[in-house]
Amino acid sequence: MSTQILFQPFSLKSLSLKNRIVMAPMTRAMAKDGIPGAAQAEYYRRRAAGGVGLILTEGTVIDRPASRNDPGIPFFHGEAALAGWDAVAKSVHAAGGKIGPQIWHTGSTRSSRSQSQPEDLVESPSGLVGPDDPRGKAMTEEDIADTVAAFASAAANAKRLGFDIVELHGAHGYLIDQFFWEGSNKRTDAFGGATIAERSRFAAEAVRAVRAAVGADFPLSLRVSQWKQQDYAARNASTPDEMTAWLLPLVEAGVDILHCSQRRFWTPEFPEIDGDAGLNFAGWAKKLTGAATISVGSVGLSSDFFGAFGGQGSESASFDNLIERMERQEFDLIAVGRPLISDAEWTAKVSGGKLEELGGFNAADLAVLA
Repeated sequence: MSTQILFQPFSLKSLSLKNRIVMAPMTRAMAKDGIPGAAQAEYYRRRAAGGVGLILTEGTVIDRPASRNDPGIPFFHGEAALAGWDAVAKSVHAAGGKIGPQIWHTGSTRSSRSQSQPEDLVESPSGLVGPDDPRGKAMTEEDIADTVAAFASAAANAKRLGFDIVELHGAHGYLIDQFFWEGSNKRTDAFGGATIAERSRFAAEAVRAVRAAVGADFPLSLRVSQWKQQDYAARNASTPDEMTAWLLPLVEAGVDILHCSQRRFWTPEFPEIDGDAGLNFAGWAKKLTGAATISVGSVGLSSDFFGAFGGQGSESASFDNLIERMERQEFDLIAVGRPLISDAEWTAKVSGGKLEELGGFNAADLAVLA
């Protein structure tokens, strides 16, 4: 099956991409003292030179006291870190690529590799990691306002530095997603509530602040997920109506692209509903909101990413299902993660029809930034 559909151009506002392949944001946590350096610039440059349409960086955190849970996670604030990111953006642009930072706050989630966070500074909606799992403190309304402002400041810096897009990380059980999830948001004020629409207020305020900071024409992506690292079976929306109540107000607040994270992109979001050709998460998000969407999840691989953290690799797999979905415009862009860690030339090989040269993913590659 031809992969030509993956190499059609895509445009949205000021963003113009040569193809539909996005480098997924993947935590590498190798920024010494939180400052991206020459190694990060070269890492992203090589993927741009290899033909990726859009690079979304690893999560890089806002200016809050405990916004990261690992000392190797880069900052997106402070003169030194922003200078490092400026060099990254220039390197990618020189290689003909487009790039955006993924702006992040880890909330109260624990790192599997580090205990570096000062516990008294850890913040979340209700002082919880998840159901009946306390950690840190519940955010005051002043904390919330300062955090919203920090997201907006980071986004403004992304535009000032010449990045092509900015993405907010609202998935996987981190801070924004902790507001969405009833398991971690037990607030009784305006930032909590029994419904997903009520619990989405924090995200909507952050989106509106970011939109005001970057202007109308600068593209804004929001990464969202149903699953959490705290509970892989958790769901913010169990029906299309709930998904509309969750995502449509965020699009109306200023989100241009919904980056819909799944473990496996081919999994139907609502398999019990007939007549929608097994739409995945990104397919439903596009159908319900009208926004552009990015799908992601085990693209071109035989197993999902959870095994990678236990040292499990993955073999290369067929593209047929992906091509079929792209051809019927189920979603607009497709994000690729692990294959691009193992092979900076992955995109060029797919474009050139050299699928037999794709090597899958080697978990040992997580230990290096190459």
